[in-house]
Amino acid sequence: MDQPQEAATATQPDPGTVEICISCMHLPGCRLRSKQEEPVLSCDLFEEGEWSADLVAALIDKHRDQRGGLISILEGVQAKYGYLPEKALRIVAERTGRSLVDIYGVATFYKAFSLEPKGRHMCSVCVGTACHVRNAPTVVEEFERKLGVKPGETTEDREYSFETVNCLGACALGPIVVVDGHYFPQVNARQVDEIIDKTQNGLDFIEVTTDKRVFPVEVFCARCNRSLMDTDHLIEGYPSVRVTISFGRKHGWLRLSSLYGSFTIESEHEIPAETIPQFFCPTCHAELAGATDCPNCAAPMVPLIVRGGGMVQICSRRGCTSHLLDVSGLGS
Repeated sequence: MDQPQEAATATQPDPGTVEICISCMHLPGCRLRSKQEEPVLSCDLFEEGEWSADLVAALIDKHRDQRGGLISILEGVQAKYGYLPEKALRIVAERTGRSLVDIYGVATFYKAFSLEPKGRHMCSVCVGTACHVRNAPTVVEEFERKLGVKPGETTEDREYSFETVNCLGACALGPIVVVDGHYFPQVNARQVDEIIDKTQNGLDFIEVTTDKRVFPVEVFCARCNRSLMDTDHLIEGYPSVRVTISFGRKHGWLRLSSLYGSFTIESEHEIPAETIPQFFCPTCHAELAGATDCPNCAAPMVPLIVRGGGMVQICSRRGCTSHLLDVSGLGS
């Protein structure tokens, strides 16, 4: 922020004439303020604390009239705080006119949502049948020993949350460990130390042709739950992900590689660099719009449901390679 510290307590101008950064309520002058017309929903230079009623209210106002708006609101709250605080859910119920029971029903139905705080890093170990017979329990025991927590728990320093998942649909690659969206196939107990060290030091960018963590995913529409997989159109040897996009005056199909970490696409129309298309489900035609913005370029992230639970999000801006995989809702 460019203004002096005391500006935080200064008298705020009429919101009708100047928008205030609702993340920290500072007056205009913020460097982010000059780069966009909409209110700043979060700011790396200032965090308000555990939760903010103003931020939740802004998310509600942004998505209230959208189809599937409640899911988008909850996605935004969880993206900000890592879970759904009770106070935030009460505000959602109050401002949307829906009962708190309904809000909790949605929050507990979708496995991608969590009502408990999570750690900065999420470690998931698959314990499905195929992984189990390949000694996944010994991998689980080693994570328990190294992190000092049981599945479903978070370390005291909120650095790691540890969970087991039922199945990730790639039995031939088991045992599988997923950390912060990065896959590690055929893991044994001796590799746990290395995985934790990589997590602490920063997980490397995935290279499709050389990185063993590249992993095919099967995804579904976040609105109608229909499969987006096109088995008749392969990309990199796997069924592609088919969506519809719209930008400018053009409207057509787009196919994405289903390999998590790959950025190969094929499209009906050439998409210029820096373009931000709208994404739609080819079955129900709902817009695939979430509440999360890209941490790299601030473009909207596109949410897709992963088979078995969890969510993968990709940046909608052409040329940006930001992506996120969350399987934290798959606890057994």
